[in-house]
Amino acid sequence: MNWGVFEGLLSGVNKYSTAFGRIWLSLVFIFRLLVYVVAAERVWSDDHKDFDCNTRQPGCTNVCFDHFFPVSHIRLWALQLILVTCPSLLVIMHVAYREAKAQRHRAASGDNCRCVYPNPGKKRGGLWWTYLLSLIFKAGVDVVFLYIFYRFYRNYTLPRLVKCELPPCPNMVDCFISRPTEKTIFTLFMVVTTCVCVMLSLVEASYLIGKRCRECLLAGGGDSRRHSQDCALSHAEPTSTEGQVFHGADYKPPMASIPAPASSPSTLPEEEALL
Repeated sequence: MNWGVFEGLLSGVNKYSTAFGRIWLSLVFIFRLLVYVVAAERVWSDDHKDFDCNTRQPGCTNVCFDHFFPVSHIRLWALQLILVTCPSLLVIMHVAYREAKAQRHRAASGDNCRCVYPNPGKKRGGLWWTYLLSLIFKAGVDVVFLYIFYRFYRNYTLPRLVKCELPPCPNMVDCFISRPTEKTIFTLFMVVTTCVCVMLSLVEASYLIGKRCRECLLAGGGDSRRHSQDCALSHAEPTSTEGQVFHGADYKPPMASIPAPASSPSTLPEEEALL
């Protein structure tokens, strides 16, 4: 296993996750993946070899083992871990797609062009939906595997003794499981960590949905306030200007003309008489 590549993937997932996502990643890496690699594989390495039945009938032991252990715990856990971690890789691929698209746009339009994604890792638009669906998918996968384990191994425990009467067994035989207590402890530990991971995924999904609804409500409230202010300004009563005449700055009022005083008609005959 290339731990350098795995470390790069983990750092990428941790970079684009919320606080709940980082806790989920730490829980998966430390309490599920490392426990699986370091301890669980060794515990179940001898499950078929040490499955003993009190008969020498050829094929009876294999048939009974296949009946009581249709799928190995190890293979189920490996498949579960693969399916659970794949959605996080899809988020990284979506961010990488955004960054590549922004670089192509910058190369085609120049450095002064408008950025397609100012922050490619910000959960907006399609990336928000990708992240939310990845959380729902991870929680769904864990719930499905919990149900599968419960159906195969009742109450998630392994009994010390099982009785088998399937052909080709000659009669009912007793079969003994290797290290049942240790396997039960590991099974319960993995079940508990899976339940915690499901809870964290659902809490993170609720946090994302609640945060998005709050942002939409705040944006809608701001738009409604601006709309009400615009309506108030448009419906305000204008000042009446009827009967008023406005003149320019260079307007000069007309000067009033004073008529010249007229000659008194009574003086004209006297002057003529003197002549």
